[in-house]
Amino acid sequence: MKLSRRLGSGFVLFVLFAASAAAHVGDPVVMAIESQLTTLMNPEVTTVRGARIALTDRIHEFYTRRGFQPAWSNPDIAAQLRKAFADSYHDGLDPADYHLPLLQQLANEVALPGATPELRAQNDILLTDGLLRLGYHLSFGKVDPESFDPQWNFGRTLASMDVVDQIEEAIASGHVHERIEALKPTHPMYLALKRELVRYRAFESTGQWAPFPSGPTIKPGMSDERVPELRRRMIVSGDLPASATSDSSEFDSDLSAAVRRYQERTGLEPDGAVGPGTQKEINVPITDRIRQLRINLDRGRVLLQDLPPEFVVANIAGFTVYFVRGNEIVWNSRAQVGKPYRRTPIFRSEISYIVWNPTWTVPPGIIANDILPAARRDPEAITRKGLKVLDASGREVSPSSVDWSRYKSGNIPYTLRQDPGPSNALGRVKIMFPNPYLVYLHDTPSQNLFERAERAFSSGCVRVERALELAELLLQDPDRWNKQSVDTVIKGGQLQNVTLRKKIPVLLAYWTAWVDPQGRMNFRHDLYGQDARWATALDAEFKVRARPLFSAASTTP
Repeated sequence: MKLSRRLGSGFVLFVLFAASAAAHVGDPVVMAIESQLTTLMNPEVTTVRGARIALTDRIHEFYTRRGFQPAWSNPDIAAQLRKAFADSYHDGLDPADYHLPLLQQLANEVALPGATPELRAQNDILLTDGLLRLGYHLSFGKVDPESFDPQWNFGRTLASMDVVDQIEEAIASGHVHERIEALKPTHPMYLALKRELVRYRAFESTGQWAPFPSGPTIKPGMSDERVPELRRRMIVSGDLPASATSDSSEFDSDLSAAVRRYQERTGLEPDGAVGPGTQKEINVPITDRIRQLRINLDRGRVLLQDLPPEFVVANIAGFTVYFVRGNEIVWNSRAQVGKPYRRTPIFRSEISYIVWNPTWTVPPGIIANDILPAARRDPEAITRKGLKVLDASGREVSPSSVDWSRYKSGNIPYTLRQDPGPSNALGRVKIMFPNPYLVYLHDTPSQNLFERAERAFSSGCVRVERALELAELLLQDPDRWNKQSVDTVIKGGQLQNVTLRKKIPVLLAYWTAWVDPQGRMNFRHDLYGQDARWATALDAEFKVRARPLFSAASTTP
């Protein structure tokens, strides 16, 4: 007779409690664990052996369900757990967050013949707390970005996870370290960042990241005493082959090409000359680069779990847009994003439809900040911008007939609209997804701005180079929508909405360090000042998020 799943679970718990109850009698370690946990349930007592216990309720539940029996009495399994804590360093985390220095000391003390039950209980509880902390960080990221940016809606949920059962299963398997490794993101981007963290820490430990002497701009063809050091730095960073070692002070074409590669990787204008901006970038301390890698690894733990089979991602700090299938980037382009004072929000949604030949309705923020100041001086400025003024009934009104000085905010009783056409601010297509910020991906007539290295020009939306190609890919209907049919629709100039066959997730994310498909390590300027706050939180004490985590499938900002 097969037990139901629910009955079977209850039966297992009954056996567990029965066995533990028998073990409880006269077992000093069991009694010491129960006593220690009873003390910890007092809100005024938060530490064991001087170390703060962060997840008291979960730990109490765990030990209660196992009758307060020690979980880590097998020294091999306890050693696996301590190794997992040590290995967290390679993921950019701090092993001290998981009590590792104290646990290493306790491991030696517990191994002594005279180890007391109280000592064994402390060791067991601290190992469990460390495991819960590490599992939390690997599954959800250490930093809660919503604490400093409420627009974030990425993340996973704890609702479907029985943490106690997962710990019991890991212990029973005998492969605790392996189970912990399985919590880490497996996305190639995360794994590549881990490899780079090892490489940059090696630069630090070997002293290869020496300061570059500042001075006048060095241009190709010039001779300068700093050129040998520049060549050495380009070799260290991988932009110049090791075989190019030379003491020559001539800035030759090979070195200039290496500098251009370096500039491309770091978001500078790739002119091949070593001016003030490039010198400043070369002199970013190695500790700052390591910190940048650690920050972006933690972003990976937030963003790169439970990814859908295909999705669009806009990297705001990198000024790029990608279309990803599986682990492969099948399309990418340059992008323009919001200015620092009109930021592109960071959130997740789903693309549901596209609009060919869109009109542009000017949002309140742009009306308040850009349109009204100009209209107060000269109402015809609205016409020169290619905009129409429509009243509540949709009738066109002359800009000169409106007293624009009456309005102080963007909430005016008129709609300002730009008709479809080559000069429309949205270009020839916009890609739509629900969100409360009124942002979307779109084409732009300002194609020349894609040539800039730093492209923060918009009022919050993401302008996409070759946006027509992306729209065609999203529609996934080559018989109906291909280059020829798209060109025909665009030439017709008529607004047309097209619903996608299936919704495609879109992530408006923020990466300041990543490895590109060519295997090159990229760093970018922290456009919106996110990294400093992330770094502070990454090095802070363990903290549970302020409110329940979102479901990974959620698309509600």
